[in-house]
Amino acid sequence: ASAASEVVEVQGGEIRVVTVANGLVHPWSIAILPDARTLLVAERPGRLRIIRNGTLDPEPIWNAPPAGDTVELKWVALHPRFAESSLVYVSYPKSGERGTTLAIARGRFDGRKLVDVREIFAADAWETGGNMGGKILFGPDETLYVTVGDRDRLCCIGTDDNSLRMKAQDLGNHVGKTLRLRDDGTVPADNPFVGRAGAKPEVFTYWHRNGYGLAFHPDTGEL
Repeated sequence: ASAASEVVEVQGGEIRVVTVANGLVHPWSIAILPDARTLLVAERPGRLRIIRNGTLDPEPIWNAPPAGDTVELKWVALHPRFAESSLVYVSYPKSGERGTTLAIARGRFDGRKLVDVREIFAADAWETGGNMGGKILFGPDETLYVTVGDRDRLCCIGTDDNSLRMKAQDLGNHVGKTLRLRDDGTVPADNPFVGRAGAKPEVFTYWHRNGYGLAFHPDTGEL
């Protein structure tokens, strides 16, 4: 850990940049615990790390399960009532007979480790490659919003085959969608496509590419 800081000039003013901790490998996302001094950090190589008062614990508090030959961790998020529930959510790739997809698990932080971790949702976005998104964020309504990528593994190599990317327009799968779930991974009854024939009830919005960010307007609550 380091208390060193530097002032960086930006358009319209200055910001102060402070090193919080050293030794992380490809940190992908951060969740700040209610005490504001403890941070959970998801490292892309599959490790969930903890920083306490500026010191990185040398041992992970949880490791993502392998997906084929790789291990990867994407986003970490806290339950809206974390102070009461101690629940932590993570997203990561999952492998199966049809390739890989995005999975979400939740566990309980006991102060030292993430325990009682179990998968609560796996997207219907199975493919053998391509981006799977994976951003997770709780909204003001305490439901969990999830981005799933378009899984297009051919978009950057000069091909005209858009058949996979076109799945983002099909409500019958989770490819290229933003999903909305209850905190246990089930479907909220007021999701926009609940009850529509041929539509996945988890879908909140569709026709996306690879969502890496979600935010809620602080005044209107709009996503």
